[in-house]
Amino acid sequence: MNTEILKADHPIAFPHAVDVLKNGGLVVFPTDTVYGLAAWPYHTEFVERLFVVKGRSSTRAIAVLISRPEDLNQVAVSPSKAALILAQRFWPGPLTLIMSKHPSLPDVLSPQPTIGIRVPDHQVALTILQLSGPLAVTSANLSGKDNTNTAREAFEQLGGRVHLIIDGGKSPGGVPSTVVDCTGAEPQILRLGPISEEDIQVALIESN
Repeated sequence: MNTEILKADHPIAFPHAVDVLKNGGLVVFPTDTVYGLAAWPYHTEFVERLFVVKGRSSTRAIAVLISRPEDLNQVAVSPSKAALILAQRFWPGPLTLIMSKHPSLPDVLSPQPTIGIRVPDHQVALTILQLSGPLAVTSANLSGKDNTNTAREAFEQLGGRVHLIIDGGKSPGGVPSTVVDCTGAEPQILRLGPISEEDIQVALIESN
């Protein structure tokens, strides 16, 4: 497979990316944390390619990115009060919230009835998501290898494995998102990232 690389300011970059995704291809693009590897989430076989390309165990869930908090009802059901508070406070931004998965999403995305959801704070990612709708996105690297922060780094690991890389410059964050499970009685931090435990606690306290 030849991996195509397009600059984000190329006139056809975004519509071409969406066309590739909806036809089953894999697309790499920058987010506010690291470069992401995306697939159209509503077809099992498309999502399975993410696992194959990364060499990732299918028992590990794939998160879904959306373009705005108002799209949450497309990918989650009955979000908790805490989830809505944290989404309102930190989206767009480097916070992934675990919620109950919408039945329209295939089981391959997660072995559990839950799904990680995020709104990235990066214009390239947001523009693609606005055109495509929700996408299944994982970090654009081989499983066990370093995260990628530029198109070149992503190509070095995934060149020949993915259809398209959108070069939007260096990802400003370089650190994966904080992950908070919002499915229980109290939110639980599963992975610390740019948003600290104190940030989470303050947001929840201030909302009461």
